[in-house]
Amino acid sequence: YSNGGVPSALISLALRYMHTTVEMVIRGYLSGHADREYKLGKRLICGVSMPEGMKENDKFPTPILTPTTKAATGLHDEDISRETILNQGVVSEKDYLKLEEYTKALFKKGTELAKKRGLILVDTKYEFGKTTDGNIVLIDEIHTPDSSRYFYADTYQDLQDKNLPQKQLSKEFVRQWLIANGFQGLEGQTIPEMNDAKILEISNRYIELYEQITGLKFEKGETNNILQRMDKNVKYYLSKR
Repeated sequence: YSNGGVPSALISLALRYMHTTVEMVIRGYLSGHADREYKLGKRLICGVSMPEGMKENDKFPTPILTPTTKAATGLHDEDISRETILNQGVVSEKDYLKLEEYTKALFKKGTELAKKRGLILVDTKYEFGKTTDGNIVLIDEIHTPDSSRYFYADTYQDLQDKNLPQKQLSKEFVRQWLIANGFQGLEGQTIPEMNDAKILEISNRYIELYEQITGLKFEKGETNNILQRMDKNVKYYLSKR
């Protein structure tokens, strides 16, 4: 193998940290979940006020923080306010202030990087953990379609002025496909089956985002005997540790 010391391109080496139980969502635009809440007439999300007179995909005057609880496997994350987090002791005030500080700094940096690539970082989610000595650290992926939404900067204002949907790179199109096919993750609902064409479409959208945000060409790897190769590479890697 040759992946900068990683056993396989499909494997990440990780350290185990204690999760903070709060996921930090930050939104620069009225999109996705925030927009769905807004259309229901709500003007408060996670204890944060949203201005009147906005329409879908409008930019907020300043980015807003809308934290969620980290749900157990199979359950949905739930919106939670800063006040509730502190009053219920979900995390300490000291830790929460650090989470806010890191979230704003990461979003600012992500916005700057996206701008250089002709993209707008619309919203994203960060997850944090704690080391054994109590330090807050960033965990999980960052700024991928799993956690983030992007618009194309060159078409944003024109589409917004014409009340047209934004051209975006995110997993929102997958969510909308699921909703259109009767699945919203509610109890009793069955996940609809995706055909090969839909799976290929999703794969191509992820590749498009990778190339757009990194400026690199995505090189597809071999698809034969993937599990066997991963197993072999991991065993070889561990034997050298």
